[in-house]
Amino acid sequence: MKYLIIGLGNIGEEYSKTRHNVGFMALDYFANGIESCKFSIERHAYIAQTKHKGRTIILAKPTTFMNLSGKAVKYWIDKEKVPLENVLIIVDDIALDLGVIRMRMGGSAGGHNGLENIIEILGTNKFNRLRFGIGDNFSKGKQIDYVLGNFSEGEKATLNLKFDTVNEIIKSFSTIGMDRTMNAYNGK
Repeated sequence: MKYLIIGLGNIGEEYSKTRHNVGFMALDYFANGIESCKFSIERHAYIAQTKHKGRTIILAKPTTFMNLSGKAVKYWIDKEKVPLENVLIIVDDIALDLGVIRMRMGGSAGGHNGLENIIEILGTNKFNRLRFGIGDNFSKGKQIDYVLGNFSEGEKATLNLKFDTVNEIIKSFSTIGMDRTMNAYNGK
């Protein structure tokens, strides 16, 4: 059984530590905890692979930039023949406080350009997502500066704790599925 975990973000050193790249950061954190799980550049994404309890977990960080993430998502779903219910998209969310994690099965893009593009390319909004809160500590008209800004030192401490939770969620999702994982982790 294969599971495809896609972290959204933007490629390039100038974006690597920005709030918008929390999806990439979460996958890097997961892979860093597994000696044999190393990313390599493939078509439309950086890809890493590992096994957990007999399941294959494929990690993907699209190289298509955030607003065109759908192209990479569709390519890797098709290439690996992963059913949509075995796909989990990790995305930043300004509507949630820093470190708050919410899992959903489908729904709107909520104004997130990466999710909007995935919905457009896949032709459905019925895919699993893990929304990772980055907060909304910006003044009117400064949203882009905020999401493309780096996390503060204080925020980084919260991130690592929450990335441990994301690691547990990825393993849970790949073994007991979305429903039971949502029940176990939403609201915590």
